[in-house]
Amino acid sequence: MTPIEFPGGDIGRLAVAGTVNDLAAVGSVPKFLSLSLVIEEGLPLDTLRRLLGSVQEAAEEAGAVVVCGDTKVVGRGMADGIYMTIAGLGELADGVDVSSHRAAPGDAVIVSGPIGLHGVAVMAAREGLGFASPARSDVAPLNRMIEPVVAELDVHTMRDPTRGGCAAALHEIADASGVSIVLDEDAIPVPEVVEGACALLGTDPLEMPNEGKVLVILPEDQASRAVEILRSHKYGDGACRIGRVTERGSFPLTITTALGERLVDAPRGELLPRIC
Repeated sequence: MTPIEFPGGDIGRLAVAGTVNDLAAVGSVPKFLSLSLVIEEGLPLDTLRRLLGSVQEAAEEAGAVVVCGDTKVVGRGMADGIYMTIAGLGELADGVDVSSHRAAPGDAVIVSGPIGLHGVAVMAAREGLGFASPARSDVAPLNRMIEPVVAELDVHTMRDPTRGGCAAALHEIADASGVSIVLDEDAIPVPEVVEGACALLGTDPLEMPNEGKVLVILPEDQASRAVEILRSHKYGDGACRIGRVTERGSFPLTITTALGERLVDAPRGELLPRIC
């Protein structure tokens, strides 16, 4: 796992957030976590303490408890410093039905804030890239932000757009629900550092991984209220509506630009080598 620490976070916070957000994105309230460590011989104890401190901090922020786990030590050069595996259990309230199969024509597509920051931050740290405005990962547990949206509104679909970014997540939703999704290029919040990095590297911000954002799909008449609720939380202050769901067309995901409509392919391969 390289790097195990990066601007805005580390592998400990990332491991908790990844599990918590997967649970929250299906409408579940995270409750219990397991933590397994594979530690490479020679990892500094100060580094281990920092990472475990991040696990504790992120779990407390999410309101979840680490209840069990395991630790193994392997030889030098066998684990990139440390591997962490976290699994979680959550509680699903009666009547909650959030599924990738429920996106329906007429639904609005909302994102909780600026996209691509995690991917650019990790790539820059891993490859030693220097940008005029350094990116910080958005990694965060999002369940406290998501829970009031699910409690009040009829959320059809949610997804945390991690590997493959928004493009991969929206392709999966469109295919599962048998619909098409049309995005508005001008509405998509892309930070300047992400836009610049993608232009330099020849990549699309929609394919950049995120670890602190959620996509919410729900009826159009509830979109304004969903944005309002998301913006009331510190992790959703940049929430906005970025598109709509339509009847299934000739292509699952398109984007409306100043020059017309552009097809958005599903990502092929992995833009960013795995860190989670």
